[in-house]
This record gives sequence, structure tokens and C-alpha cells, in this order.
Amino acid sequence: MPATDPALTGLARNWSALSLLHGRVESRVEHALRSGHGLSVREYSLLDVLSRRHEGPGGHRQMKQVADAVVLSQSATTRLVTRLEDRGLLTRYLCDTDRRGICTEVTEAGLALLDEARPTHDAALRRAFDEAAEDPALAPLVRTVEQLNTSARAVSVPAPAQGVPRQPPGSTPPGTPAPGS
Repeated sequence: MPATDPALTGLARNWSALSLLHGRVESRVEHALRSGHGLSVREYSLLDVLSRRHEGPGGHRQMKQVADAVVLSQSATTRLVTRLEDRGLLTRYLCDTDRRGICTEVTEAGLALLDEARPTHDAALRRAFDEAAEDPALAPLVRTVEQLNTSARAVSVPAPAQGVPRQPPGSTPPGTPAPGS
């Protein structure tokens, strides 16, 4: 196809608009999180991903899972985890299920900071999308994202109850038979 193919030009224009929307939203949210809570968007995202329990003891994730979830390379994820671990917001340990793997879990301090930062994040996100909706080039993308959000809420599974105690790594939740019993 020639470089001036109208379909490619439209696709490139749409990709550019998507990139612009992402940049504007991330910039707004980054500023709000940094000034209000000393967190970057990536740090917030990492705490958020790790705070969501998965099936199994400890509610932890292996580093590869974390890297995939926050869309960073494994080395960038390791540096990010190290920064948050140094601040007492995360902990790392050898995985019980795979001794070759390192698991990461949010500490109580990390959960408290995440809970404190979530309203700031959500309000900045809302403001950024509202501002972007005023731009004719970005308004269709904003509507699409909001439709995705509405669809996701219609089929979402409820999150774990707040205040449910987290089990220490390798422990068995109360009422659950121990492995091998």
C-alpha cells in the first residue's frame, strides 16, 4: 500500500489522538498523585494491581505477573518494586508455590496509602476525561472509554470486602483445609 493510503492515514490520525488522550490523562493524574501523595502513576498502578487479591494464599503476585499487569519490562518493574519496598509499601519474598520465583505483596502501609490516594486518582481521572471530552478530536475516544467502563461494570465481579484481613504468605485462610489433609 502506498504511504498516502487514506485508510492508513486515518489509522495514524486515530492512533495519534489516542496517544494524545493518554498523555493528557496521565499527565493530569501524575500531577495530582505526586502533589497529593508522593506517588507516580506507575507506583499507584503497581499498588493497585498488587492490592487486588488473586486465587490462592497471601494475595501475592510473582514479579512476571506484576510486570505484565503494569505494562513494564521486568527490569523496570524490579526497580519500581525496589523503590516502593524501600518506602515500606511492598514486600518481596520467595514464592511458596515456586521457589524459583519472587513474589510481591502490598504492606499495610501500602494499602493505607493506596486507600488515601484512590479518591485523588479517581477525581483527577474524571477531570482529565471531562477536559478531553471538550476537544472535538478526543471526544469520540472519551465516549468509547466511558462506554467500555459502563459495559465492564455490568459484568464485573465484586472486589473483596474492605477490611478483610490478609493472610501471611504461605498460611491457610481460616476454614480452609490445609494442603494434603
